[in-house]
Amino acid sequence: MGYSEVMQFAKDKGVKLVDFRFVDLPGVWQHKTVPLSELSEGTFQNGTGFDGSSIRGFQTIDESDMLLIPDASTAMVDPFMLDKTMSIVCDVLIPGAKKYRYSKDPRHIAFKAEEYLKTTGIADASYWGPELEFFIFDSVRYHHSQNGTAYEVDSEEGIWNSFDVEDGGRNLGHKVRNKEGYFPVPPVDALQDIRSEMILTLISLGVNIETHHHEVATAGQGEIDMRFDTLTKMADNTLLQKYVVKNVAKKHNKTATFMPKPLFGDNGSGMHVHQSLWKEGKPIFYDEKGYAELSETALYYIGGLLEHASALMAFCAPSTNSYKRLVPGYEAPVNIGFSQRNRSAAIRIPMYGHGPAAAKSKRIEFRPPDPSCNPYLAFSAMLMAGLDGIQRKVDPVKKGYGPFDTNIYKLSNEEKKKIKSVPGSLNDSLDALLADHEFLLKGGVFTKDIIEHWTELKRGDVDDVRMRPHPYEFHLYYDI
Repeated sequence: MGYSEVMQFAKDKGVKLVDFRFVDLPGVWQHKTVPLSELSEGTFQNGTGFDGSSIRGFQTIDESDMLLIPDASTAMVDPFMLDKTMSIVCDVLIPGAKKYRYSKDPRHIAFKAEEYLKTTGIADASYWGPELEFFIFDSVRYHHSQNGTAYEVDSEEGIWNSFDVEDGGRNLGHKVRNKEGYFPVPPVDALQDIRSEMILTLISLGVNIETHHHEVATAGQGEIDMRFDTLTKMADNTLLQKYVVKNVAKKHNKTATFMPKPLFGDNGSGMHVHQSLWKEGKPIFYDEKGYAELSETALYYIGGLLEHASALMAFCAPSTNSYKRLVPGYEAPVNIGFSQRNRSAAIRIPMYGHGPAAAKSKRIEFRPPDPSCNPYLAFSAMLMAGLDGIQRKVDPVKKGYGPFDTNIYKLSNEEKKKIKSVPGSLNDSLDALLADHEFLLKGGVFTKDIIEHWTELKRGDVDDVRMRPHPYEFHLYYDI
């Protein structure tokens, strides 16, 4: 789709406004809106300006002028705006006599990762299928000041509401018990219709959906799975899914969050990422004679992911809250290993199909990531780690990464000591990234400045949390 097709699309849909969207470094959509009359062919060639110094992780004030170049293929009518508005995802450029792509634009990094893959000769396409988990709450309140801090979330499904008097002066029960939210039918699953509206909205916007369901935790945890797509396109769709989920929830006077661990004592929200490589239209992860029907190439890819797992967490689990999810006992994939079907390992090989007929669905699932990540950066980093494993022929079996075809959580303490774990904090993950990032620099996909800038940005999160008293510390220490 080009300019003329976009304008015809806008005319056919009765569009009045155009919304330019782009992603900041942490992974959140930003936007500006103009009347349709301001959209011209020159906009697609020369861009539209904005202040990059006001965007998290972008420019300093002395280099603040930046450009947005619309990607015509992403044009859609926003289903939530009062007036007909066409949204278009944009790439970020630096202005000047010779405009060039901005090195800190996450979408540009994803583009470079896909281009680098082609140059390796290993494959010409990668496919990605993230499973985004989230919570839908009825209320969220949080507060922080110099002399106090607090938060509270609530949900009609929350097991803590089983004895409360609700609307109408009664309680109808049907609450979700901790760790029993997978897969009860309504009325226990009180959010079926809302999730259905979410996926139907996504389908109307061109996103292929495989399934939705209630997830394990109490209090409205859900999951929506999109059908696999190429790296940059899937990162676009990941942000679109988050946008739709939040706005459909708001429409129903509820609130949705992709925060990894908003509840104590129950499962957190992950983003398991299915991934595979293809060459000339054929999958290269399949071998009928291999372990779990995996090819040698796939095993080396796994080796790369696991060898670089600690560094990857800096992009795949990039919030301090991520590490409240990544603890044993809540189906959290903290163990650096691989296995078929086994959800206690960092990498699972799905075994829903078998034999040559299942070759096209042969993939690996990397389970430690969560939806607080920037998908452009996380997918790109995972691809680079996997490719490094293939290039260096990192054998995960010889490295001691498995396969672990048993419940790792039930191993003896001595056996568990032999299995490495992902870092226990964001700070440790950032240290791991600084010590191990050469694989990300291949082909100029990531750059030194993005590694340094990302680390600096996230160290700020660590310090902001580290320096503040925690409410539970009053419980532990106030009477000392």
